[in-house]
Amino acid sequence: MDPTIALFLLQDGIINGAIYALAGIALVLVFSVTRVILVPQGEFVAFATLTLAALEKGSVPATPWLLLAMGALAALVALYETRRQLSPLRVGRIVGLYVGGPLALVAITHWLAPLGLGMVWRILLTIALITPMGPLMYRIAFQPIANASVLILLIAAFGVHMCLTGLGLGFFGPEGVGTAPLVEGMVTLGDLVISGQSIAVVATTAALLIAFAVFFERTLAGRAFRACSSNRLGARLVGIPTALAGQAAFTVAALIGAISGILVGPIMTVYYDSGFLIGLKAFIAAIIGGLVYYPLTVAAALGVGLLEAFSSFWASSYKEVIVFTIIIPFLAWRSLTTHHLADQE
Repeated sequence: MDPTIALFLLQDGIINGAIYALAGIALVLVFSVTRVILVPQGEFVAFATLTLAALEKGSVPATPWLLLAMGALAALVALYETRRQLSPLRVGRIVGLYVGGPLALVAITHWLAPLGLGMVWRILLTIALITPMGPLMYRIAFQPIANASVLILLIAAFGVHMCLTGLGLGFFGPEGVGTAPLVEGMVTLGDLVISGQSIAVVATTAALLIAFAVFFERTLAGRAFRACSSNRLGARLVGIPTALAGQAAFTVAALIGAISGILVGPIMTVYYDSGFLIGLKAFIAAIIGGLVYYPLTVAAALGVGLLEAFSSFWASSYKEVIVFTIIIPFLAWRSLTTHHLADQE
């Protein structure tokens, strides 16, 4: 391997690691607040790319209809849970809350999509369509079992992932798509050629990570998130609504997934199920970070990206095996050094 090839592999590794870092941060956030290992995080990424690709073609994506179906299901769950206190006013509020917003997005998408929107408007519409899926997913699948064990929540997360994969095939089809670069042009540094899209990925990831660091350290809402992650029962006792915190965590995770999908679309072909591998590699980084430490998760994600890039050069047929194998020594080390504690609130 000559230095030029090493530089290109280093660039690819950093770009992939940046995407894994965003997904890993979302996994750590959701687990810290809700104890849910968000297996479907990758679906937010894939659906965002598929949505943006459809908008670039001037066609109406299937996303608003998927969002409407999720809203209707969330309304049914809420109506069932409050069936003994139902009144016409309460029914109207529940239906308006969970179905009204998706219906409005259906109308807005059908109005705007054929107009040939500019890039900024396409991105904003994609984010608006993907982000509400987070709180709806939490309301449907996880809020009713919020006090269950981590194992049950993990089983539910896999169930949600499989449902979304099937719905993704039905709504978006099996074809892979790509999107236009967010930034055109190239930057040359000696023998290394860096695309504008690569710079956009790294810069956006860095900006988001800094924004999250400021949010958790300097804002009241960020401190409430940290309180929920430290002690859910204590957070409830001091008046922090943990159900609302869970919905907010899923909202942020969906937002991160939407941004990740927008960033990854120009650099890879995305299918309806492509998000699963992205989520798994982010999960490796989150596990190395203990599902607690954000900086360590980011560093681990960059390491996973670099290992994947160099493995694709030395042993391309086994690169996925090599990437997933690195989790074994970390799990063994944690098993030997961590005392077993019963699942507690």
